[in-house]
Amino acid sequence: MAPKTILVTGGAGFIGSHLAQRLFDAGHRVIVLDNFYTGRLENFGSRYREMLLSGRFEVIRHDVVEPITLEVEQVYHLACPASPVHYQHNPVKTLKTNVLGTYHMLGLAKRVGARILLASTSEVYGDPQVHPQPESYWGNVNPNGVRSCYDEGKRVAETLACDYHREHGVEIRIARIFNTYGPRMSVNDGRVVSNFICQALRGQPITLFGDGTQTRSFCYVSDLVDGLIALMASDVCEPVNLGNDRELTMIDLARTLERLLGDKLTLEHHPLPQDDPVRRQPDLQRARTLLGYEPRVSLEDGLAETIEYFRDELAEGPGAMTTAGRT
Repeated sequence: MAPKTILVTGGAGFIGSHLAQRLFDAGHRVIVLDNFYTGRLENFGSRYREMLLSGRFEVIRHDVVEPITLEVEQVYHLACPASPVHYQHNPVKTLKTNVLGTYHMLGLAKRVGARILLASTSEVYGDPQVHPQPESYWGNVNPNGVRSCYDEGKRVAETLACDYHREHGVEIRIARIFNTYGPRMSVNDGRVVSNFICQALRGQPITLFGDGTQTRSFCYVSDLVDGLIALMASDVCEPVNLGNDRELTMIDLARTLERLLGDKLTLEHHPLPQDDPVRRQPDLQRARTLLGYEPRVSLEDGLAETIEYFRDELAEGPGAMTTAGRT
């Protein structure tokens, strides 16, 4: 594939930095747009200077709630806090990021004729009454709950993308991303994998909400990036689930970490947060059929890599664990 100029919004974040680096390594010119609310340049590590000096990598500090003029051929629109701790901190700003940010990026794509991939989320299914969740399921979302700024914001973002496609012919791709984990997650982002690991490494009790039988399906970040790139290269305009369909309970996750760490973990139960989904598992039939997508990294291998990353992060500084893990 001929090199392209590609914009990655939220490109200094957890998933965005992995994606931006993969695109750069494939020979593309990559422009990262980030307001650094949750993103950080440290996510690029020792590669950052090399990438900058190549002349094919640029970082722009910018908030997508404001318009910007750029000349690009593809847009990966990932900008938005994705953990409950961060997106609930300023819910109005989260909603503006999802709605106004997507509106501005779609307008940019329309103006320059770029293809745009919207990073949507499994949260559009809410607390699902259909299991596993296919893309045809319309969801069970509370429109005015504490998670609504993110859930409903992403649902509106999908609506905007589809209407820009129907009305203006913008080439859209919509990825519904399920729980993703791996190196470059923030120590204090409040998501279940990062909190379980950091609590375990600090010798703290593991925070379990409810009885711990609620389920999730965890995808290692490299598998998710594979799916995003495959979706962008495809002709698929309808939403596509991306993730890993191995379902496990939160107790199972804690016990898996226990085996990997070789330590007995203490589990501490807390009330289940409002609107927290009880079960979540992607139906990957569309991704497998249309994209040839298949997650390859096992949970055990992915967690082992993530544990080593957090060992290094915690060794470098205390890190703030301000909120118990959420999913």
